[in-house]
Amino acid sequence: MSLAQPQCPSPSLRPDWSVVCLCAQWCATCRAYQDTFTTLQAQYPYPQWQWAWVDVEDEEEVVGDVEVQTFPTLLIAQGDVVRFMGPLVPQAAVLQRLLQSLQEATSPQSMGVDAQAQQLWQRLQPWLAQRAL
Repeated sequence: MSLAQPQCPSPSLRPDWSVVCLCAQWCATCRAYQDTFTTLQAQYPYPQWQWAWVDVEDEEEVVGDVEVQTFPTLLIAQGDVVRFMGPLVPQAAVLQRLLQSLQEATSPQSMGVDAQAQQLWQRLQPWLAQRAL
């Protein structure tokens, strides 16, 4: 199954939120989660939301030194700031609750995100824009 390509944000129309699933084609859990991810993508549409499915092996040059220990691992950013990066139980309700709690937070603080996650997000942004062309 193929996810819709990320939409190319113009400088004046940039998504408020980005949800990136770091996965691997060989991972049965990831393959099973892909339908759920696609369904949620339709519920949180562009231009406010940008969704991307990144195979960590196919896109090794973008992922870099980030070690994904558990699949699926999600990176959720608000603008330029990573708000969450970590493994997530592959259930739609779990991701929906996380997205809701991040949106409702009165302070846009990251949830245990380290510098490596922020660096990954900096590498992913131009990659996403290029893929959408």
